[in-house]
Amino acid sequence: MGHMSEDSTEERVVSTGLWPKWEQELIEYIKTCERCQKANRKNWKNYGLLQHIEELKHPWETINMKHPVFPVILVKPYLQAEKDKFPSRKKNPTPPEIVEVEDSPGPVKKIIEARMIRMNGKDQTQYLVRFKNQTEDKDKWLAEDVIPDGSIHLRRYRAFRRTENSHT
Repeated sequence: MGHMSEDSTEERVVSTGLWPKWEQELIEYIKTCERCQKANRKNWKNYGLLQHIEELKHPWETINMKHPVFPVILVKPYLQAEKDKFPSRKKNPTPPEIVEVEDSPGPVKKIIEARMIRMNGKDQTQYLVRFKNQTEDKDKWLAEDVIPDGSIHLRRYRAFRRTENSHT
């Protein structure tokens, strides 16, 4: 007969039937119940450190030996942490800023203008894009790879620029 608490076990026994000294037997059953013993917090071990950990004063004062042991000659050149032992290695460059790309306000009507900007140390061409059913104040500067159907609109823009330059 499993139970979740003394009360629920008592309710179950009373609903099944009663006998002489049932209360003492119920208390004894609950005390010896394996499930209760595992769930009882009094039987759990206390949390905490098992041993005192000494505070170290110097680098490499102790070494964890759960790895292959190398001769001391191989370890010595790397003991001094303040020196740069590998000056030829490049430092990690700062990652480029994450630019959130907003959803475009609709299909592209045309590309109006182009400009060159320097972003993250590289030259990049951006295009002023006008969207269909949008006013001029909604025009956006976008990179070539972000423009929806960019290859089609860029082809038209470049052809327009060529014909414009040939007439002047």
